Amino acid sequence: MYYVGYIAILLSIIAASAAVSLGILFLWSEDRSIRPTLEKMHVITSLGFLFASLALLHGLFWQDYSLQYVANYTDKYLSLFYRMTAFWAGQPGSMLFWATCTSILGTLFFFSKHYKSLKDTTKNWFWTFFHLILCFFGLLLAIYSNPFIMQQPVPEDGNGLNPLLQNPGMIIHPPLLFIGYAGFIIPSCLALAQALEGQSDEEKTWYKATRTFLLAAWIFLTAGILLGAWWAYMELGWGGYWAWDPVENSSLIPWLFATALIHTIHVQEKTKTLSRFNTALVSITAISTFFATYLVRSGIIDSVHAFGQSVVGTPLLYGILLFTVLSLVIAARQKQQEVPLADLATKEGLLSLMMWLLLSLAFIIFFATLWPVISRFFTTTSQGLDASFYNTVCLPLAAMLLIIMFVCPWLKGRDQRYQPKTLLLCLVLFIATALLTYFTDYKQITPLIAISASTCVILTCCLDAYQKTAFRHTKRLGMLGTHLGVALAALGIAFSGPYATDKDLLLAQGENVQVDCYTLTLQAISEEDGPGYSALLATISVEKNKKTLGTLIPERRIYDKFGDMQFSEVDTIPSLGNELYVSLLGLTKEKKVILRFSIKPLVNWLWIGGVLMTFMPLFGLRLFTKKSTKVCA
Repeated sequence: MYYVGYIAILLSIIAASAAVSLGILFLWSEDRSIRPTLEKMHVITSLGFLFASLALLHGLFWQDYSLQYVANYTDKYLSLFYRMTAFWAGQPGSMLFWATCTSILGTLFFFSKHYKSLKDTTKNWFWTFFHLILCFFGLLLAIYSNPFIMQQPVPEDGNGLNPLLQNPGMIIHPPLLFIGYAGFIIPSCLALAQALEGQSDEEKTWYKATRTFLLAAWIFLTAGILLGAWWAYMELGWGGYWAWDPVENSSLIPWLFATALIHTIHVQEKTKTLSRFNTALVSITAISTFFATYLVRSGIIDSVHAFGQSVVGTPLLYGILLFTVLSLVIAARQKQQEVPLADLATKEGLLSLMMWLLLSLAFIIFFATLWPVISRFFTTTSQGLDASFYNTVCLPLAAMLLIIMFVCPWLKGRDQRYQPKTLLLCLVLFIATALLTYFTDYKQITPLIAISASTCVILTCCLDAYQKTAFRHTKRLGMLGTHLGVALAALGIAFSGPYATDKDLLLAQGENVQVDCYTLTLQAISEEDGPGYSALLATISVEKNKKTLGTLIPERRIYDKFGDMQFSEVDTIPSLGNELYVSLLGLTKEKKVILRFSIKPLVNWLWIGGVLMTFMPLFGLRLFTKKSTKVCA
């Protein structure tokens, strides 16, 4: 069956290559009869990737260790859930999953009513670009990252799944990212198709025809990043959720591009400008997802998330360069109306400024992440940039974005009047919140601005919902709910980051220690064995003002198949105020436990805001309404 799975990948390559060749042939022949053939080629390509995925899942389900991939990422102790989700635990499986998701989304677009309304020539160009990408996936899988390598002799047991990945957050995190990555490919291919062919009045613009895919991709990517941050917080044991790790940054870059794109599409709709720019931006958004994959798999930068050095890195880099040049050349030759840009003092003008801030953040993070590579050109040793650089440079720009978010809705726009009284109310609240924050001993400038601006964004969302009856228009409700989520998440970050209390403790059984207003008492030290691991546990009671808050039981595990590597299992006492967080770092010869205890103010507002950011845009996907198809900014 595994040989058939590999043959299915080869069949996908052949079908996709044939589709690209036919599409290029159309450039000279302009034969409309080619289109049905391109669509049939897509069916073959999709079925090939789908069958290959089923073949790999078959091996994982039956624990067939003759397949090298199954032996590398599973063992007899692994539950069925983790065994099946090992599909995307390794490089070959995750690449196959991404390719399969892309082909499935292409099929969904094929059956959509928006696809049927496109001109034949636009469809031909769309399938040409789309199959070029699928062919690229197929070549990577067949030559550089084959998931169907067999081995002899067959081992009795596998190597097991990395314990860090045996966490619900980390298991769901990768597929969400890959579905998001795949979703951006649909609008980018259609944008390039219309840029070449020229859009007619008979068909919708690419951003209207693929609006569902664009917003869904943003939702999945947001959810993936959020779950990745939660996994880092709960599993790695260092007490934080974002370390500006290169692979964390790599998923944030396409998110920033996509967020900028959603807002510039609104500007294009209102002002008839930025058509060429948006074609380039949607293409760069899709290409940046390949860059994220390149960082994970090339081995050029060290990361706790990366797969390490791999032969797939070089072809990925060549593919990124090829697609970038191709996209920019096509976008540059696109015709657009010569319309002056909106005034900065208008809603559309401020949205344009927001776009430039988002793009600035993306490019700063891009170059900072690659700085260890760039620095090799003028120094003898590689030099990386730590978290302090990102916090110093990026967080002030993020605070500026929050200010724009509460100012922008009240400025004059193409579809609304200037509301100076409401804007003045928001500015008064901003100043009052800043003063209150400062005199309650939260005096760091950037967090202070972020806290004040977030409070104003919350007020803005409430006033906007009241004035424009957002509850009657689900799409607008989705937009306001998403902005509310951003504000709540920003509040959580502004407090839990700079104002967290972290302290390393050394306790013997029965000892207690005072940290701020909390009393921690080590009740017991114990050991237990689990499936394939042994664990050290510390039981800690927590009191505040002589009132018991709860018990923390952090663990330190050693897995049988991972040598002397130790893995932390943290524990928390959740709160909407101060969350208490503890990780067990080790045990001394004197039988004292080493603990890292943290107090995280308002950290759960980050997760609450993230959930709103993930679910509220669903109201804009026409799941609840059949009205307007415009993208809300």
